[in-house]
Amino acid sequence: MEGILIIMTVCVFAASSSRIDRRYTADAAELGALFARAKMNVIYGGGGIGLMGILADAVLENSGTITGVIPSFMNDEGWGHPQVKEMIVTTDMGERKRNMFARADAVVALPGGIGTLEELTEAITLKQLGLFKGPVVILNTLNFYNSFIDFLEHMISGHFLRNEHKGIWEIAMTPEEVITALTKNKGWIDDPRRIAKI
Repeated sequence: MEGILIIMTVCVFAASSSRIDRRYTADAAELGALFARAKMNVIYGGGGIGLMGILADAVLENSGTITGVIPSFMNDEGWGHPQVKEMIVTTDMGERKRNMFARADAVVALPGGIGTLEELTEAITLKQLGLFKGPVVILNTLNFYNSFIDFLEHMISGHFLRNEHKGIWEIAMTPEEVITALTKNKGWIDDPRRIAKI
């Protein structure tokens, strides 16, 4: 990845659990380092533990730039990352997501729980409706998202999504593939609403 210089802000959604397999944490750390080396700004949910915390640590350790966005109730609980200098505190979860999407040129989803899944599906929905234009990349560490990807295919086969909607997201199996997907993305379609109605 030497020589890459893409000025973009990447919104990252990821697990807050600190009890997951170390192979997930290794990918989060590697991706954070790659973002920093590629000079990609990161905006994320502000957490200090789990994949969120590990990603943020790696960005900071490699002199990258990162912004956290955290709801006030989480901030009051002390769940924010103490070393992330730019921490935006929002009134609620909805404002948090709106803030993150508004600042982002791209979205990357790491493995995560129900919150991450909700954020990823909102990114897909917004892009389907033409309300978000950037790439949406799913990091499928250890085939974590295989069942979700199969379910998307099930939606397509049942005509709940168009086959063209498969162009909304891209699957990456490694952190390096995430960076490649972001740097080589050629966009989707000019007028998503033209096919939004099934």
